[in-house]
Amino acid sequence: MTEQVLPFYLVCDESGSMAALIDMMNNDLLPELHEAIGTNPVVADKTRFSIIGFADDARELLPLSDLSEVDDIEALMARGMTSYTAAFDLLRDLIDRDVAALKAAGHVVFRPAAFFLSDGQPSEHDWQAAHDRVVDASWKYRPNIIAFGLGDADADTISKVATFKAFIADGAVSPAKALTEFASALTKSIVKSGTTATPNLVKLQMPEEIDGFTELAVDAL
Repeated sequence: MTEQVLPFYLVCDESGSMAALIDMMNNDLLPELHEAIGTNPVVADKTRFSIIGFADDARELLPLSDLSEVDDIEALMARGMTSYTAAFDLLRDLIDRDVAALKAAGHVVFRPAAFFLSDGQPSEHDWQAAHDRVVDASWKYRPNIIAFGLGDADADTISKVATFKAFIADGAVSPAKALTEFASALTKSIVKSGTTATPNLVKLQMPEEIDGFTELAVDAL
């Protein structure tokens, strides 16, 4: 059956400094997101969800899926450094593959949304070349990127990553609470985007404010 679909990608830092937060993601936050989306047939029909983890390299932990059809999600794993290059290279490749597959199946696909989360600086200086490929205006499938910085993440870097919205943890709450608020914002975005869809449009929706985060200016392209 032809559906209108908005793909969501979680691009999550798996570097060693994320260890405690990754445990929270695996044990609590991702299962809660899975339940909230997977048990809501309206949202599950209109959205698809994928997870990319990145450290020294990047890996696809959950292929783009209807969460109502997913039983298990491969766990994030704290490991290595923080290669933004690997993250963006894989994101570009997966979006190309996934959108083509959805369109081949007869679906109407709207611009993907990528939620990027990191707690540190990129481990390479030339990461922006890979990022440029993802935000290239000539690439029809370029995603809206919503970037979040925790811990030692740099506000200027997070702002450069984003194309739609950018947020940096402001220290008003603990890192664990900030991560919980991030996961809540991601879940709310998917739910609202799915439930406000019209017969002709599935549009990315975001909460107005996110506790524990300050919204940053996003660099114009």
